[in-house]
Amino acid sequence: MLSRRGLLAPTCGLTLAALALTGCAGPEGSDGRLSVSASFYPLQFVAQEVGGDRVDVSSLTPPGAEPHDLELSPSQVSSLRSADLVVYLSGFQPSVDEAVESAGPAHVVDAADATTLVPFSEENVEEVDEHGHEAHAGEDEHDHAHDGHDHGDLDPHFWLDPTLLAPVAQAVAAQLSELDPDGAAEFEANAAALASRLGELDTAFEEGLAACERRVFVTTHTAFGYLADRYGLEEVGISGVDPEAEPSPARLVEIHDVVEREGVTTIFFEALVSPKVAQTLATDLGIESAVLDPLEGVSGSQTYFSVAEDNLQALQTALGCS
Repeated sequence: MLSRRGLLAPTCGLTLAALALTGCAGPEGSDGRLSVSASFYPLQFVAQEVGGDRVDVSSLTPPGAEPHDLELSPSQVSSLRSADLVVYLSGFQPSVDEAVESAGPAHVVDAADATTLVPFSEENVEEVDEHGHEAHAGEDEHDHAHDGHDHGDLDPHFWLDPTLLAPVAQAVAAQLSELDPDGAAEFEANAAALASRLGELDTAFEEGLAACERRVFVTTHTAFGYLADRYGLEEVGISGVDPEAEPSPARLVEIHDVVEREGVTTIFFEALVSPKVAQTLATDLGIESAVLDPLEGVSGSQTYFSVAEDNLQALQTALGCS
C-alpha cells in the first residue's frame, strides 16, 4: 500500500505545475504579467517604461486619437475592473473620471496627485479668456467648464515638462511593487532610469533654448504652458485649451499684433486636429506654419523622446536659437 505521503506528493506536484501554467498565483494575467490600463499616451509610456516585461499595458485612448473628447465603450469601462493597475489623470478626460469612479479599481495612480499641476498661464487670460474667446463682464476668467473640458483651474498638460513625469514614474513603481513584490527592485530601477533620461531631455531643452532671438511662440492649442514656464518662454494661444475651438475675430487681431510686435516667424499647430486656422493665419501674416506636438496621441514608431526632440528642433527654428 502506498503511504499517504506517496499518494499526496504527485497530486501536490501536479497542482503546483497547473498553477505555474495558468498563472493562478497573485494578480497577474494568464501570461504572468500585470495588466495595466492607462488613460492616454504619456501615462501609457510611463507605465510601460517602469513595468518593462513584467506588465501588459493598454491605453484607453487609441493611438493617434485626440484624447480630450474620448468616449469609452462599456467593454473599456469593464476592463478597468479587471485591470491590476489603472493610471490616469483626473480632470483631463471626463469619461475616464466617470469610468474610474464606476469601476472602483483597487490599485490606481492619479497623476494629478503624483505630480505638481499649476493654474493656466495668465498670459492667455489677461486680454481674452483662457480659451482665446473675448471675455465678457461678469464671467469668471478661470471658469474652464464651458468648453466641455472640465480641467478646473489647473493646466493638465504637465508631461510637456519632462521633469514632472519622474514623480509619476515613482508612483507607478510603488503600486507595481505592491502588486508584484518580486519585481520591486526592477520597477524601482526602471523608474530611476526613466528619470535619468527625462533629466537628460530637460538639459537638452534648457541648453537648446538658452540663446534665442525670440522668446514668444504662438500655438493653436495652449498645451505648452509647462514647457514655456520651464524654459523661460512665453506661449500665446489662438484658441486656448480646447484644440478644436474657433478663435474670435478679436482674438485673431490680437494674434496679428503679437506676431508683429514680437517678430514671430511661425504659427504652430498640432498633428491631431485640423491645421486650417494656423495655416490660414500664417499665410495671411506671411509667416510659416509648423507642427508642435502636445504628445497626447503618439503613434507608430514615434516615442515620447523622439517627439519631444522634434519639438525642440521646431522651437529652435521658430525662435532663432543658436
